[in-house]
Amino acid sequence: MTMYRRIRLGQRGAFHQQCLTEGWAGLDFDLNYDLTNQFPPTWREFNEKYIPIWLKVHPGKSRNAAGLACALLWVFGHELQNGDILLAPDGQGDLHIGRINGPYEYHPGQILPHRRPVNWTGITIPIDKQTPELRASIRGALSLVDISQYETLINQFLSPISPTPMIPEEQAFALEQHLEDFLEKNWSKTPLGSKYQLLEESDQLSSRQYPTDTGYIDLLALSKDGQEYLVVELKRGKASDSAVGQILRYMGYIKEQIAEPHQTVRGAIIAFEDDLRVRRALQATTGITFYQYKIAFDLIETT
Repeated sequence: MTMYRRIRLGQRGAFHQQCLTEGWAGLDFDLNYDLTNQFPPTWREFNEKYIPIWLKVHPGKSRNAAGLACALLWVFGHELQNGDILLAPDGQGDLHIGRINGPYEYHPGQILPHRRPVNWTGITIPIDKQTPELRASIRGALSLVDISQYETLINQFLSPISPTPMIPEEQAFALEQHLEDFLEKNWSKTPLGSKYQLLEESDQLSSRQYPTDTGYIDLLALSKDGQEYLVVELKRGKASDSAVGQILRYMGYIKEQIAEPHQTVRGAIIAFEDDLRVRRALQATTGITFYQYKIAFDLIETT
């Protein structure tokens, strides 16, 4: 199965043109080690070995930052296979499409030294042809983001058939479709924002779409006193009881792989509505809170 990832080639895509011209994509994370033949079969094994190494190189940084950096390097260097699709934004917001066509390479002393050869197709998805959801997904700071949910839209541009125009933002009126983007921008105004702050480690690391070995956490936050992680799972419509199992898996990963011994982990499911099965599942669990979001709409006469 083909994987689809958005990759940011340097801060704000600063090196995208060099990568396109020379035929490669790369990451940095300030881990100056040759990882050739060093990728074990599982992400967990890789993190166990390289998180301590990364922390020695970056004294004062959190285990969260180390886990995220190592995880993304493992995904980029090992999980992604030849033929998988990369989308790289340029400084104008257009997305350049490429296919991975070679194994991991290490280029010491150069920009983005952890690299993969890429056949950049010359095909772009202009910013005005992107759906609001796709556009929101590429704005985050995270260097590598799973965008497989947009496979159909991306393949329209890879097809020799002229792509169907995508819906412009001004024609899409549904807050559910922008829930993740909205919460990130308005976090401080929510009830959760009074106790927790979204993680922002650097320009390459973000609390949004935080990778785990069982999927991606929509948002990851840390209490302002540093004592408790909050795993946030967003459902744009009705939440099902499967969301409870999903967030429990994410919470287990954070507790085992990221949290320090003195830190606890809680969960929050945010959805438009729940049902009886969700309420029953939550009654049998601890540490997870359900939040229902509301949509407000108004018309204001200006003339």
